[in-house]
Amino acid sequence: MPDRRRTVFFVSDGTGITVEMLGHSLLTQFDGVEFSHETIPFVDSVAKAEACVTRINGAPRPASFRPVVFTTLVNSDTRETVRKADAFVLDLFESFLDPLEAEFGSKSTHTIGRSHSARDAKGYTHRIDAINFALAHDDGASSRDLDKADVILIGVSRSGKTPTSLYLSLQFGIRAANCPLIPEDFDRMSLPKALEGYRQKLFGLSIAPERLREIRNERRPNSQYADLENCRYEVQQAEKLMQREGVRWANSTTKSIEEIATTIMQEFKLERRVY
Repeated sequence: MPDRRRTVFFVSDGTGITVEMLGHSLLTQFDGVEFSHETIPFVDSVAKAEACVTRINGAPRPASFRPVVFTTLVNSDTRETVRKADAFVLDLFESFLDPLEAEFGSKSTHTIGRSHSARDAKGYTHRIDAINFALAHDDGASSRDLDKADVILIGVSRSGKTPTSLYLSLQFGIRAANCPLIPEDFDRMSLPKALEGYRQKLFGLSIAPERLREIRNERRPNSQYADLENCRYEVQQAEKLMQREGVRWANSTTKSIEEIATTIMQEFKLERRVY
């Protein structure tokens, strides 16, 4: 069977985050093709663009397939230099900026690094504030300032609360706290006392017991914590508690963090504070 692997480069004059996101979104539409990814950020001069071309041309070429290059280069000189690479080059900014300039009747600023920089002072402050909030309120570490939370995630340990909280803060600028549901809560069949008065901010995460066991076993192998029956008990009781308290919840077993975060944004009608 022929090797269908393709080498893919993401080339940017900034951090590379935008081109990675756009490129990955396109590549996910192709089944049966394996991709080897390389990101080359901060290509903000012709000299760096020439070094980039050398790197692309020297990449492995399984079955003689040329590399695929996604770029979001603003400067025309660096853009033209990268186009000289012996590769299939897709200039994403040009694909969108030129039609937008025609539509708006205005030229773009062609400013490097605007989408992911500290130049947007308000947006940057929102992001840092939200990340600090998520870290300070991770896993029930603090109950201070919960009134300032946009959402408070609850669920059993290792159900996905922390990564979802951090993703909400980083990608959306949302102040997300999270608090675990533990056996004592199940014995009382009531929410942790620290959450009293914040029911309208709560969103629960559940997970399949079998998947929970796998995750916990990586952390504490062969422990009661990771025992399948214990996982089944905790998940069952947590779902029962959330239903009793009228807390909205989602199952994280087959959902990505992106899907869960978007669901939460919709459920609480939250608006993105950063881009």
